[in-house]
Amino acid sequence: MNDLSVVVPVFNNALNLPDLFPALESAAGPAAEFVFVDDRSTDGSWNLLKEYAGRRPNTRVLRLSRNFGSFTACVAGLSKATGRAAVLISADLQDPPELIPEMVDLWRKGTKVVLAARRGRDDGWLSGAFSRLYYLVLRAFVFPDMPRGGFDFVLVDRQVVDALVAAAEKNTTLMGLILWLGFDRKVIQYDRRRRAKGRSMWTFRKKFKYSIDSVLAFSYFPIRIVQILGLGVAVGGFSYAALLIAMKLTRGIDIPGWTALMVVTLVLGGGQFLVLGVLGEYAWRALDEVKRRPLFVIDEDRA
Repeated sequence: MNDLSVVVPVFNNALNLPDLFPALESAAGPAAEFVFVDDRSTDGSWNLLKEYAGRRPNTRVLRLSRNFGSFTACVAGLSKATGRAAVLISADLQDPPELIPEMVDLWRKGTKVVLAARRGRDDGWLSGAFSRLYYLVLRAFVFPDMPRGGFDFVLVDRQVVDALVAAAEKNTTLMGLILWLGFDRKVIQYDRRRRAKGRSMWTFRKKFKYSIDSVLAFSYFPIRIVQILGLGVAVGGFSYAALLIAMKLTRGIDIPGWTALMVVTLVLGGGQFLVLGVLGEYAWRALDEVKRRPLFVIDEDRA
């Protein structure tokens, strides 16, 4: 068994791969196992990966049958990694591979999870604002110990790798699972680089789904909000009804009803749709799990 495996999800990173290969070799060393998972790229990444695997020993390249997403690609890579520890790192070189020796050193000293947390990020203001809001919500309602800048770059011990692969959970986040599992961990801070080549495939739609998954997969907070909302609407409705009845009986005041009726109807209708939406999200996740479809399907596997 190798000491270290480096797992890299790849999706349309053809421009970055020629720079990534030597950077990983320098940081991880010649003995490290490399596992690249092509998440069905369309830009020639797969051909570059096959070529690299053909000339470097101890390198494995997987190609998934369709685009499953970065989280699933990481789990696919972990399922094939043989190292006593595994590093997860993106292929865009925004996370510095040169941190790998420090992460490995902490692991050798007994730390089972080493998080490379973003201290700062050289991204646009909109992306940075969205990220800050996302991690603020996570720290407040889901993971109080989540690093303030979040993390995607991480080293995990073989025991953690086995637990992540065994979970085979859909509609969740890998980083959330790592925190949920517990284990002793240390944090290394770094400044995230601006993407030098290519464009990010991390679209707003993917970010939005990732945000929803992060909360719903690990917290009952949305259900609590729905309960509080329902209680508030019920109390308000009963109070208003009691007030109207009292005014009618004690003062004989005839209350014009159309405007009030429309307001109550719209408020209750909107609240009901909100409640159904939240419950539907949880119901869909339960349905997706009980279908027992595989988390990923590997089309090609080359070593």
